Amino acid sequence: MSFTAVLYEKEGPLAIVALNRPRMMNAYNVQMRDDLYQILCAVRDDPEVRVMILRGEGPAFSTGGDVSEFGSAPSPTRAREVRWQRNVWGTLLSLPQPTIAAVHGFTVGGGMEMALLCDMCIAADDTIFFLPETALGMIPGVVGTQTAPRAIGLGRALDMVLTGKRVNAREAHDIGLANRVVPRETLLTAAKSLAYTLAKHDPRVLALAKQAIRLGTDLSLADGLQLEQRIFARL
Repeated sequence: MSFTAVLYEKEGPLAIVALNRPRMMNAYNVQMRDDLYQILCAVRDDPEVRVMILRGEGPAFSTGGDVSEFGSAPSPTRAREVRWQRNVWGTLLSLPQPTIAAVHGFTVGGGMEMALLCDMCIAADDTIFFLPETALGMIPGVVGTQTAPRAIGLGRALDMVLTGKRVNAREAHDIGLANRVVPRETLLTAAKSLAYTLAKHDPRVLALAKQAIRLGTDLSLADGLQLEQRIFARL
């Protein structure tokens, strides 16, 4: 598969997906959205892929949406229809394979939200997370208002969303935003090491475990336990 705004390669059971607008700090535009959607669908449908790594080329993981394209669509109605048809973020969230965000540098706005949609996050020691949308007259519009409180708790999420507080890699680890922190130069190696460990497990078991956790988050404990038992019985 050949794309311009996103790079895709397979390494054994791994899918390695790289945001590829380094001069724009990997701010995502329409081209990146469309490329990423096609790649995520290919990952989802490929039985050889056991784990996916999402990373960024250049000095940053991603600074979120490309503001130069905001409001540039000739038809806002048509643009909205395309977004619904190409549900990039819903597709990323619903992948059956484990997903690892390998982030570095600015991981900002939609970039941070992409990382939150992945199952695990490995952060380089130079990573800076923040959600600047409120200061720009918006709210996080990818998934941030919903995923952040689930990941780091209500109070910390409110702080980041309302004030635009910046969080470095070490604090991100301490509050649960990042699972691991590694030196910048070893980021991809660390992500691959984790991915190969995950790839050794039965993919059906991993998919069902993800499903149990993801679906159970919004349930009461009693309902969540029933969900767990139903999924356990399928194995």
